[in-house]
Amino acid sequence: MDMSMGRCEAQQKKLWIASDALPLSDGHPFFDRLNLLFEKTDFDSFVESACAQFYADRMGRPSLAPGRYFRMLLIGFFLCLDSERRIAWTVNDSISLRRFLRISLDQRTPDHSTLSKTRRRIDVETHQSVFQWVMRRLVDVGLLQGKTLAIDATTLEANAAIRNVVRRDTKEGYEAWLRRLAEASGVETPTREALWRFDRGRKKKMSNKEWEHPHDPDARVAKMKDGRVRMAHKVEHAVDLDSGAVAGFTLAPADQGDTKTLGGTLAAAEEGLEAAAGEVVEKPEVVADRGYHSDATMTELVASGHRSYVPEPQRGRRHWGGRHEAQAAVYANRRRVRGARGKRLSRLRSEKVERSFAHCYDTGGMRRAHLRGHNNLMKRLFVQCAGFNLSILMRKVWGVGKPRVLQGRRSTRISGLELALSGLRRLFAGLQRPPNAIHRVFPVQAAVAAAFPYDTGIYPGRC
Repeated sequence: MDMSMGRCEAQQKKLWIASDALPLSDGHPFFDRLNLLFEKTDFDSFVESACAQFYADRMGRPSLAPGRYFRMLLIGFFLCLDSERRIAWTVNDSISLRRFLRISLDQRTPDHSTLSKTRRRIDVETHQSVFQWVMRRLVDVGLLQGKTLAIDATTLEANAAIRNVVRRDTKEGYEAWLRRLAEASGVETPTREALWRFDRGRKKKMSNKEWEHPHDPDARVAKMKDGRVRMAHKVEHAVDLDSGAVAGFTLAPADQGDTKTLGGTLAAAEEGLEAAAGEVVEKPEVVADRGYHSDATMTELVASGHRSYVPEPQRGRRHWGGRHEAQAAVYANRRRVRGARGKRLSRLRSEKVERSFAHCYDTGGMRRAHLRGHNNLMKRLFVQCAGFNLSILMRKVWGVGKPRVLQGRRSTRISGLELALSGLRRLFAGLQRPPNAIHRVFPVQAAVAAAFPYDTGIYPGRC
């Protein structure tokens, strides 16, 4: 039988398309449940009233609704989309995300420029109010306690290349400054190779006091977790140890030490807890690692009414020289850390804080920043931490905290059903066996024990 080869022909666009001929989607189950949560708690009414001051009554083309704007940023967190451009592309290609944003197929989705302009016009305080709104939902269901806070910091790679840094005084680039040094030391018309040899032989000091990035002055030269030297920012979390939720955070230059940023992060967390609870809360306990320990820090925590659990570095024998307040604060913290509760809180701190870093930045798509300036980064960070707290809330009320968890649920249910059926087959086979001494006394119990052995971890009703 002769068969002619099929060829791709140019497709003529139809002028009219019936509404029943448009492709439909059942929607994503996670985002449908998230929309249901937003509807029950009047999320859209809240953000529209909070953002009313940034919108004109009648001017220009229709703008992006506040509810859609924050939903798109939450999509970036839940689907690990690092940039606003990727968020816009993903929304445009997905029918289920259109349903989450309540955008019909005959409407255009917002592009990345609309998303960026909306972010620039809505201030940081409004993004913070959305973060506090999620915290109030956690308080309503009894998750957020705020009695014990764990504090730790991590670095985010900035949207700035370290090779483009300039001197703060002369605004020279690194290569031009190095060439001037080489010529001053006697190297005439140095080549690139000669500059490399000269730079390798001298004592290097890339000080943040002398160098800055011309397009992102807030970025600092810092060493990342993997040992690379990059332009970076420092973000510090205060995590509630009872629920694992982020109670507050601060964004600081990457060259600032932990002892300098601890007070600001603790104050931000207390402000968020009071706004969520609607009343003045008790001073929470503070759990941190040994990088936060200093005599001044321990004294300040005691003066502010906080109970600290901060491990002390090995400093040898201390000589206090009459500083009785610092001595009493350090000794009291040392006794608490060495106790059973202090060790348990230290283990919880390592688990809960690192989990918030992993979800917000590694799987949340913000380990490398695509925005410049702390003002822009704070807006995105408020939504990232709000999304992380929403995942904890969704896990509480639904059992699933992220969309990708649902990928293996169908296969898990099928395998669990197969295990149950195989257990039932072994159960009936055991009931039909000829009885022995044990089966005469406990026939059904022996058959169940044979069908569901304890060493395999398979039990009736636990598929």
